[in-house]
Amino acid sequence: MNAIRILPEKVASQIAAGEVIERPASVVRELIDNSIDANADRISVKIERGGKSLIKVSDNGTGMGRDDLLLCLERHATSKIKTASDLSRVTSFGFRGEAIPSMAAVSRLEITSLPDKALLGNRVTISGGKLLSIEEVGAPQGTIVEVKNLFFNIPARRKFLKTPRTEMNHIMDTVLRAAMPFSKISFCLEEGEREILHLPASPNPRLRLSHLMDRAAGESVLSGENGRKDLHIAVHAAPAEFARKRADRLFVYVNGRNIKDRFVTKAIIEGYGQRLMKGRYPQALVFINIDPAQIDINVHPSKQEIKFQNGQQVFRAVAAVFHQTLRPATHSFSKGPKPFTNLKSGEVTQTEPSIFESVETYVSPIVREPRPSPIKAPSKDFKAPEIIGQLGNMYLLCQMDDGLLLVDQHAAHERIVYETLQKSLRSAKIEIQNLLLPYEMEFSLKEKGILLEKGHVLAQLGIELDHFGGNTFLLRAVPALLKDANWQALISEFISKLDEGVPLEGTHLTDEAIKIMACHGAIRAGQHLTPPEMVDLMRQLSEMDLPTNCPHGRPIFKSFTYFELNKLFKRIV
Repeated sequence: MNAIRILPEKVASQIAAGEVIERPASVVRELIDNSIDANADRISVKIERGGKSLIKVSDNGTGMGRDDLLLCLERHATSKIKTASDLSRVTSFGFRGEAIPSMAAVSRLEITSLPDKALLGNRVTISGGKLLSIEEVGAPQGTIVEVKNLFFNIPARRKFLKTPRTEMNHIMDTVLRAAMPFSKISFCLEEGEREILHLPASPNPRLRLSHLMDRAAGESVLSGENGRKDLHIAVHAAPAEFARKRADRLFVYVNGRNIKDRFVTKAIIEGYGQRLMKGRYPQALVFINIDPAQIDINVHPSKQEIKFQNGQQVFRAVAAVFHQTLRPATHSFSKGPKPFTNLKSGEVTQTEPSIFESVETYVSPIVREPRPSPIKAPSKDFKAPEIIGQLGNMYLLCQMDDGLLLVDQHAAHERIVYETLQKSLRSAKIEIQNLLLPYEMEFSLKEKGILLEKGHVLAQLGIELDHFGGNTFLLRAVPALLKDANWQALISEFISKLDEGVPLEGTHLTDEAIKIMACHGAIRAGQHLTPPEMVDLMRQLSEMDLPTNCPHGRPIFKSFTYFELNKLFKRIV
């Protein structure tokens, strides 16, 4: 007897359905895609018991005649493509001809459709892949698809569905994601007799942002776009302060199709740069319009994964647009940055008003001689906000025209040291401070081995360390900017990174090395500052390229308006 056999068509259909239909939200996504392809401008979704009992999607699209209604039940029957070469230029959302047959194989399915200019529509009923009936009926223009008792014939799959509330949340997210690129299509979502979501058609796509993000993030979004004929990118980016632990509010669209792509997600995070802390994800949308010939969407049956022919080009373009769009929000300490212009509409993104008066440009020098304090004496030309004082030797309190500003002194100085080191190290002009008496340092046997093997890397950073014998090393010179750092702790951290294989050398020193040095070289929380030192700290911070976040992404300052303070103390109800 042969060990290999051909599976019955019914079993094969159920297996194939499992790749396309994961849960009720998958059904909703596929049906909405079909409605959009049918040129509908009104789409309605009705759900019962989280989609387990009923999923009903109605549209006013082009509809189908009797023959097409029967053909759509056949696997790989589609109107979107005709030949294999069409796969290289797919512009529709559906094209595989698998969604409807997959639904029919694992549910009780009913489709009613009336094509344009027809007097009577048709209704087809199918259960578990078996055709039950087809009949003429009166129907509204468009198509109505009802999926009942999903996975009724696959108990193993049905028992893995979550609670109705959880499944409904997935459906709501699916509808919102599908609706975002199509502001001219009206979407409605109902649960039983209750309307959950209504998105009327509107020429302004930003009106739907508040449904995808929380209200505060939606109101703070910065928008921008750039591109050329074969690659156009538009973004809506919330400031980094609204970042989350999960990437659940990061939305990526390629030619209107919502996708989940780690490559693009990485590009978005790259565009945010040091505004984000490690492990945090921004709230943002990116719309990529690209020549269909430059992507492959036939990667997975769910059509939510794609491949780019020139991935690096897309990566750089996405990161650049996000960086440019967010630039106005990072210059709260600047002298009035140029706003970012929306290239398509000509609208100008409004920037936050500068909290400093305009001052002459000042470049912080790296001094060769030892300094009396970690902060330089203030410039006479600098006009800082009124500094009230220092709170807990950690925060600077500043009185602004519109309220109170709190500044984290360590994070602020870390940013200053980081950018100063970055410029000096990469221009090979780092200033070295020779120690009058070498500093003796002891390391473990393992640390000694790492230093002897890779210690030359430290010399590129301006750290001169000689082996004195045994496990003892002598520190002879350090970067002048970091002369007051805890060198035992700093070098131990470098050794740990070298042991982990983190690259700290190269034509341009890696960002990781500069971050480590900046963190150890900055003034610490708990260090008392004199009023002149506070003023100069603020002045130097105002001249940084990214004065809002430390190199690790932590916020440097937080403002409280008089309105917020008055509300806090119940002066405003």
